[in-house]
Amino acid sequence: MLCLMFPSKQTSCTLKNRNADTVVVLDYETTGLSPNLGDRGIEIGAVLLQSGRVTDRFQRLMNPGFKVNDFIAEYTGISNHMLSTAGCCESATRDFADFINGHNLVAHNASFDRRFLDAEMQYAGRSYDGSFACSMLAARRLYPQAPNHQLGTLVKYRALDNDGVFHRALADAEMTALLWLDMLKVLGEQYQLEQVTFNTMQRLTRTAKGAVEKFCRRQAVIAVS
Repeated sequence: MLCLMFPSKQTSCTLKNRNADTVVVLDYETTGLSPNLGDRGIEIGAVLLQSGRVTDRFQRLMNPGFKVNDFIAEYTGISNHMLSTAGCCESATRDFADFINGHNLVAHNASFDRRFLDAEMQYAGRSYDGSFACSMLAARRLYPQAPNHQLGTLVKYRALDNDGVFHRALADAEMTALLWLDMLKVLGEQYQLEQVTFNTMQRLTRTAKGAVEKFCRRQAVIAVS
């Protein structure tokens, strides 16, 4: 019988109160849109931010046990030949579980990545103790004038340094990390929020767009009270 260990409420609460500049930013490349339809991860990429600095990276190709279609191969640049020599999803996920242990998690369109992380963790018999925040939802509130809120568009809109590589997991994770730190900088410059907790960022993503300024100014008052 498969037995998964889940984090305690105390652990989850402690992590949510951690500064938002200490997180793991991750990205999945997958065979399709839904693990419920049998899709699997084919690549995990992640960076560990600690106090706003990249201190570690994780990248792993994963063999899903079946061939990816031509669209996915072209979209991601990950060929069936590349996957033929990769290890299984379960092995990569067990290593990734160790990498993210004790950290909160950020992804762009996080609901997608979370579905695949949860599914792959279940296959691997592992779990994680951090919470998720979505950089796309945060960007919709902090950059309302952006043409759209796709990762590539936001990187260009904010003039963030990049090498032009997208749709590979580590490259996208690195770009998302830069975007995340840029949003924390915006909160500091516009609202004098110098120490932003992860929980504050989660709440920001759930705040109505018209109430964002009021929310941020309220958090600034709380921070100095």
